[in-house]
Amino acid sequence: MYDVIIIGGGPAGYSAALYSARANLKTLLFERLFSGGQMATTEFMENYPGFEEPINGFDLAIKMENQARRFGAEIMIDEVIDMELEGSVKTVKTLAAEYKSKAIILAMGGSPKELGLPEESLLKGRGISYCATCDGSFYKDKTVAVIGGGDTAVEDALYLSRLCKKVYLIHRRDSLRATKSLQVELFRNKKVEIVWDSVIKGILGDQAVEGMNIANVKTNEETRIDVEGIFVAIGANPNTGLVKGKVRISDEGYIVTDEEMKTDIPGVFACGDIRQKAFRQVITAAADGAIAAYSAEKHIGT
Repeated sequence: MYDVIIIGGGPAGYSAALYSARANLKTLLFERLFSGGQMATTEFMENYPGFEEPINGFDLAIKMENQARRFGAEIMIDEVIDMELEGSVKTVKTLAAEYKSKAIILAMGGSPKELGLPEESLLKGRGISYCATCDGSFYKDKTVAVIGGGDTAVEDALYLSRLCKKVYLIHRRDSLRATKSLQVELFRNKKVEIVWDSVIKGILGDQAVEGMNIANVKTNEETRIDVEGIFVAIGANPNTGLVKGKVRISDEGYIVTDEEMKTDIPGVFACGDIRQKAFRQVITAAADGAIAAYSAEKHIGT
């Protein structure tokens, strides 16, 4: 019997493991593949406090893992396939075994939606990014493109316009889905050029992004645009498949929590990119994890 079982080994999960273990709770964390989640795929991180020089995302993940282990958290590489969340004792089933705990912290994170182009996986971290606030500073005074038309895409384009020489916003429709206030700000920005009715058909470059081919969806005309960075902002897929029908999930697919990371099931908490919130960064995920652990400690003590 564990006090806390944490599902997911990203910054939210490891922060929760650290705080749970430091509180003398018997803590077990499951990670399916490797430490760090999305953070581990980021080549350089320079906006996480405490590091004067950029740190590799995977290196930061290992530091978080080792810190949680130092305080006594158990960490297992295994895939969780089912959970029973009702009742005072929770059950977690993995490919290898079954485990019991008094509280569950869900930290499975999310996955950015990808373009689905064959060159995408090759050039991730070498010109293709899914987080403008994470990677934008690497493209100072360069020309970049943002793919998308919602709030995130427009916010990314506006943010990048403060750093970059020029920003293309590629959108498949003839109108944006972003809020009107953001659109007004965007249309006033002379450094952003909107390419309407267009989709990206190919990414150019072998070792780094050199450009892209786009196609007009109405005329089928293809055009090359030279850019050094492509920021994909077409949404994210929260990894909530395990808990659909078990906890309350928003229309967008995220777990609904309160400010204490409590779900609608007593003893079940959610933190990080998997929960409904406005801002998704490594630092906010870590903060969520600490709060979730504190709430779990209070729950167990009651």
